[in-house]
Amino acid sequence: MAAPPDQPAGLSPLVAGAWRLAEWEFNVQQRIAWIEGNLERGLTSFDHADIYGGYQVEPLFGEALAHAPGLRERMQLVTKCGIKLTGPARPAHETHCYDTSAAHLTASVEASLRALHTDRIDLLLIHRPDALMDADDVAATFERLRRDGKVLHFGASNFTPSQFELLNVRIPLVTNQLECSPLQMAPIHDGSFDQAQRLRARPMIWSPLAGGRLFSDDGPAAHRVRWVMGEIGARLGVSTTTLAIAWLLRLPCRPIPVIGSRRLSAVDEATAALGLRLSNDDWYRIWTAAAGHEVP
Repeated sequence: MAAPPDQPAGLSPLVAGAWRLAEWEFNVQQRIAWIEGNLERGLTSFDHADIYGGYQVEPLFGEALAHAPGLRERMQLVTKCGIKLTGPARPAHETHCYDTSAAHLTASVEASLRALHTDRIDLLLIHRPDALMDADDVAATFERLRRDGKVLHFGASNFTPSQFELLNVRIPLVTNQLECSPLQMAPIHDGSFDQAQRLRARPMIWSPLAGGRLFSDDGPAAHRVRWVMGEIGARLGVSTTTLAIAWLLRLPCRPIPVIGSRRLSAVDEATAALGLRLSNDDWYRIWTAAAGHEVP
C-alpha cells in the first residue's frame, strides 16, 4: 500500500494512531510488534501528539525505535504540539492552555525529537486553534524548523477554514486533521472539506469510528446508522469498520483516516476499505441515517 505521489508529506493512505499506546500496557517487544504489524499492512505513517498519554506515548514509541532502529527509515512520524497540560510530566506548566509562541513550539519539537529517538519529524501539526496565535510568528518558527532540518512538513489540527487560511497564506500547510465520521459530519458541511479540496490539501481524519460510538452509542442517530450500515455491510460482505472507512474515502477531498487500534485485525478491516468504492445511493443512505432526515 504505497503512498500515491500526491499524498501529503508522503503519508500512507491510512495512518496508524498511537493515541492510546500507553493504555495498552505493551512491553517494548509488543510495541515493536505492533509497529511492524502496521508497517506490514501498509500503514507506514504514525500519528502522535506530545501530550498523548500524559506526555508518555512519544517516549514509549521512541523506546521501541531505539530497540529496533531500522524501523525509523520505514515510516513517517506525525506529531502535534501547542497544548500545555499541567501535571508532574510538565511541572513548569501552570495553566492548562494553548501556546503557539516560538519558544513553546521550538521546545515542543526538541522534546518530541528526543522522546521519539529521531532527528526529524516528517509532519508537525498545531494541535488546536490558539486565540493568541500570531500567524507571522508561527510561520517564521516553522521556517526555522524546516531550515534546521528538524521538521519537513507542517499542518494544522481542528482548525476552522478561516483559521487554516490565516496560517496557510503565510506558509503552505499540507493537511488539517479533523474529526469526521457518520456521527460527526460537521467538516462535510462547514466548509472544511470544500477548502481542502480547493487547496488539494488532503485532510487527515481522527476518530473515524466516532471513538467506538458507532458500535456502542445508545443515541437515536447511532441506532439508525448501525441499522443502515448493517444492511449495506451484509449486502456488500464487509464489516461496519470497513464500511465506515469506505464512507470517508468516498469524499472528494480524499481524506486520510487515522486508525488507532491495538488490534491488527481491526487494521485489516480498515485497509479492506481501500478496495471498496461506495455508490452514491449507499453513501447518502448512511448520511440520511446520521442526519435523521433526507437531503433537502
